[in-house]
Amino acid sequence: MKKLCIFSRPPYAFLHKGICTPNASRGLMGVLDRPKNIPEHDSSLVEHDRIIDSILTATKYYGLGKELDRVKCKRCIIVGNGGILYNKSLGSRIDEYDVVVRLNEAPVSGYKRDVGTKTTMRITYPEGAIQKPDSYEKDSLFVFSAFKPLDFKWLRQMVFKERLRGTEGFWKSVAQYVPRDPTEMRILNPYFIYEAAFHFIGLPFNNGLMGKGNIPTLGTVAITMALHNCDEVAVAGFGYDMTSPHAPLHYYENVKMSAIKESWTHNISKEKEFLRKLVKANVITDLTKGI
Repeated sequence: MKKLCIFSRPPYAFLHKGICTPNASRGLMGVLDRPKNIPEHDSSLVEHDRIIDSILTATKYYGLGKELDRVKCKRCIIVGNGGILYNKSLGSRIDEYDVVVRLNEAPVSGYKRDVGTKTTMRITYPEGAIQKPDSYEKDSLFVFSAFKPLDFKWLRQMVFKERLRGTEGFWKSVAQYVPRDPTEMRILNPYFIYEAAFHFIGLPFNNGLMGKGNIPTLGTVAITMALHNCDEVAVAGFGYDMTSPHAPLHYYENVKMSAIKESWTHNISKEKEFLRKLVKANVITDLTKGI
């Protein structure tokens, strides 16, 4: 049976101050009160799906690459898209991490002083993927996170360089082409979405249906992935300041903070509560101090 995770290590190796020590501070996750009576995750429908199996056969690899896979103690940072990153001059500090994770179409070019130049992987889904092929960074992994069955059909067409057939079912326009070889693509284990939503944040299960109010943001999903695979985890560009409705929502565009109030898929207040627990317990480090 093939693994869906992009790289695998014993779960919950977390932040350790000072010298990076592999598998340090596992017990820190005890600060989280996990909701009880959540049905066990049944991955059989995902792992045995014919489409996913064909994609995994083509992508072949599940790690970060030979050089990073040899690093015994990984320091990772999740770079969020928040406007709080703007004018913070954190670029050089972000680039010091072994693994730099970026989300969706958030640009690097034009913002290097604040967000750095290094991209190890970019996690995205069809509606969030970069649509201009020349805007992709060189040598970064394309990591795919699926929120609905239709997403896997889109990914299959991107992997095998097929013509995109129909876009009904997507809530906005999607990329027509991803300039990556199959071996440079990964599928994020769907369990990270499940764990973030129902075990960590405590969103309503809704009989297993993902929809109104129970879809975690991609940033929280990325943090969950990092907590499984990294020894030190930091974040930058996270945090919604709902008391400043006219503040920029993202560092690269003019959309205002008030726009997030219109989201019906996420529960921002419960996510913030979860992230604050992680910061307070030193499980993650918040470089921009927006959480």
